[in-house]
Amino acid sequence: MPLVLVMGLSLGFILGLWDVISRTFLAPPDAIPSLGLGESAFAQGNLMQAISIAHQQYAAHPNDPAGLTLLARALIYRSYTDYNRDADRAEALTYTQTAADANPWNFDTLAIHAFALQANDKPDQASRLAVRVIERAPENMAARLALALAYGKQGLFEAALREARRGVEISDQRAPAWRMDARRVLAIALSDTGQYADALQTIREAIALNQAMLPLHFEQALYAIHAGKTDGAVSSYYRIIAFDAANVKARFRLCELSSSLGERGAAIQSCREVTDRAPEWSAGWYQLGREYFLQGEYSAAQRTLNRCATLQTLYDVPLNERHYECWTWQGQAAEMVGDCVVLEALYNDYHRIFMDQDNAPAWTYPPEGPPQCPFVIPMQETESPLL
Repeated sequence: MPLVLVMGLSLGFILGLWDVISRTFLAPPDAIPSLGLGESAFAQGNLMQAISIAHQQYAAHPNDPAGLTLLARALIYRSYTDYNRDADRAEALTYTQTAADANPWNFDTLAIHAFALQANDKPDQASRLAVRVIERAPENMAARLALALAYGKQGLFEAALREARRGVEISDQRAPAWRMDARRVLAIALSDTGQYADALQTIREAIALNQAMLPLHFEQALYAIHAGKTDGAVSSYYRIIAFDAANVKARFRLCELSSSLGERGAAIQSCREVTDRAPEWSAGWYQLGREYFLQGEYSAAQRTLNRCATLQTLYDVPLNERHYECWTWQGQAAEMVGDCVVLEALYNDYHRIFMDQDNAPAWTYPPEGPPQCPFVIPMQETESPLL
């Protein structure tokens, strides 16, 4: 009996010790998910999870370019998923710039930095850096695709197409994790050279590799429109909404497409959904106001465009980026309904705000004002610059 008791106590001690060791050293509760899980999430179009895992990996291993590459790549793709994600591209560039400054000789780090540079509309810097990497690592996919995209933004379309085709070859032979990206870049290059049918076929191949990657569906819709296949574009937008029921950008694109087809009712319906879901986004109010104006619903246009102008002023949108029509069309709508007080205030406000903007459209009335709403226009606004 004493022997059995001793053996039982010993076994219990060993099992308890093993439990402590396994929980403390082998699988701590706060263990960082593996990079492989993040890459798997990216391959399934789950960008939120991919970014979360990559961020943890990068924080734990800042000198390992693998985590940085996944983080920047996922952020850049997410930036194209909806109207309010542009900041993701800037965030990706912040990470890659920090890493490149700390590791100026790590070519994988420099390659993803070039990829982030072109995504942030810095194609000159991106192309120079990508060429530097490719000279030493010709099969680096991030650098190759960054170079193709940068060339396209520089107007070097044939060079972009050449690099994109080379990227597809490399991905098919030795970099399967980049096959979707390579085909997306090739589709962009084909579209830039006017080969819309080929671009459409290529982006479909990319979608087959990652069906839940929303930016691919937006691009498929764009190429379908260029190829004259508007039904395919509509299908792509509804596919996005099926994946992401709250997506505002897809509804906005549906509004634009319906407008271009002269389907005012459908355009207004889609744009109303945009303003309901994103009431702080001035572009949605502009597009809805435009549809009301073209429909001849001037009171609704006046109210809606007023909201657009108010939001652009409230959020201090740069003058050269504002929708001028939120003032000019609002004023014309006010004129049509006889709201002369508002028209006069808008007219003077427009000339005060945009007086130094060369690209602002002209909005002029005779000195006595428009016939429906006569008002005195300040002399400095009617004087000819030649006098």
